[in-house]
Amino acid sequence: MPRLPPAPELPQPATPARRVLLGAIGRPHGVRGLVRVVSYTANPADLTAYGPLRDERGQSFVLRWQADGIAAVVALEGGHERSITDRTEAARLTNTRLYIDREQLPPPAADEFYLADLIGLEAFDGRGASFGRVVAVHDYGAGASLEIGQAERPSLLVPFTREAVPEIDIAAGRLVVHPPVERELAELSAA
Repeated sequence: MPRLPPAPELPQPATPARRVLLGAIGRPHGVRGLVRVVSYTANPADLTAYGPLRDERGQSFVLRWQADGIAAVVALEGGHERSITDRTEAARLTNTRLYIDREQLPPPAADEFYLADLIGLEAFDGRGASFGRVVAVHDYGAGASLEIGQAERPSLLVPFTREAVPEIDIAAGRLVVHPPVERELAELSAA
């Protein structure tokens, strides 16, 4: 039986580090091109306040709210607006993540920051020893967690609470993490 050549690797869209995920387009709503939209902004209606949003490939979209969580989508192509007007077109946009450039966000207050600003910070334990960098911030609805990449070890997931992450210094590029007790027990038993 002849062997097929390996499938070519599809290029993964690069998301610039200075982009902030604000929302995502969900499944179609009805037959006229409306879509469900998930907003990650503090007030969901504010998703449209930042102007055009971009997907991972750089395609620009404008959302126009029709009801809570339901929006009409307009694609911006070459300076022209093209409304999404049917269910099939809307379905192609399902799971499209919507970003803005970090510079479009207002500066955070003195004791606040954006979760995207945590990515890349070096993680230190309470004794001042470095043990990795924040590689991702996950939030599945029950609270955020930080994924800390470690050299030659699996990533560590830490709940993003004041107890687990008591100190954050964005300007210095660092944060202090008190690893979960399970991690400390595993290390003690391995020693």
